[in-house]
Amino acid sequence: MTKQTSANVPQLGSCSRRGFLKLSGITAFSVGGLMFLAGCGPAAQGTSESGSSTSDNADDGEAVLGDGKTLRVGMEAAYAPYNWQVSEASDYTIPIENVDGAYADGYDVQAAKIIADALGMEAVAVKCDFSALIDMLNNGQIDIICAGMSVTPEREDSAIFCNSYIDDDIAMVTKKDSPYASATTFADLAGASIMGQAATMYDDVIDQIAEVADVNHMTPGETVPAVVESLSSGTSDVITYSMLSVPKLLETYPDFVELQMTDKFEGSEMPDNAAVALGTDQSIVDTINEAIDSISDDDRQQMWNECMDRQPA
Repeated sequence: MTKQTSANVPQLGSCSRRGFLKLSGITAFSVGGLMFLAGCGPAAQGTSESGSSTSDNADDGEAVLGDGKTLRVGMEAAYAPYNWQVSEASDYTIPIENVDGAYADGYDVQAAKIIADALGMEAVAVKCDFSALIDMLNNGQIDIICAGMSVTPEREDSAIFCNSYIDDDIAMVTKKDSPYASATTFADLAGASIMGQAATMYDDVIDQIAEVADVNHMTPGETVPAVVESLSSGTSDVITYSMLSVPKLLETYPDFVELQMTDKFEGSEMPDNAAVALGTDQSIVDTINEAIDSISDDDRQQMWNECMDRQPA
């Protein structure tokens, strides 16, 4: 998934990270909560010309990620339950390096903490625009991506993707009183105004519906909360949405309902993959994959359920 956001652009002192402050959580919709943090800074210690943030440990000759101590994890911190921002530290959070007094929580954060522990590092979040993550990774501004990002053939040309630590798919949601509430096929959605999130598969898959039915493929929303707000306000008839996140959405919005579709999107499966820069030492990739694979299916489900319960209301 990729995301694009427009917002006001203040300077953050001598900020050395590109980033932005977006809406915190899946149901917080105040437009005034948007902020963009711009800037560029030095590459990570040991960064190669290719942008890899891998460096050799001077003491033992082993490859390390970044400086080998602080694992800078790129994420939006605005995409609950994968990641979101809070103002207080807890056992579930990591500090957000480029936002004073802020912390990140969410499923990606829990996975990042497990990865950091396997690498012998301490994780911190770097809050940034989702669409900038791979560039920041290869520029050495972050060491790893844990941000609800799925591997794609195009992305594989720009980063090394590690194993998935959870898998999602795309569902569709409408209002209970919508004429489309009983839709089971793409053809049943004829005439519907459908919105997904900008620069993500949530927007791309709407083209598959348009191949079958005459639908209004709406200009995508910049954020997940903006997409949800469009349905809540009646601007859209149907939205595309994270299947794993639908139960919490329906709990929060009891007038929403998930469409029970017999037609399925092609290529909509969304693994949540960690990613490191091109040129990262294979031993580091292996360590990350071993850490991810050590998370059992039961543990993954428990982590997800806890994040769903803990995410912003």
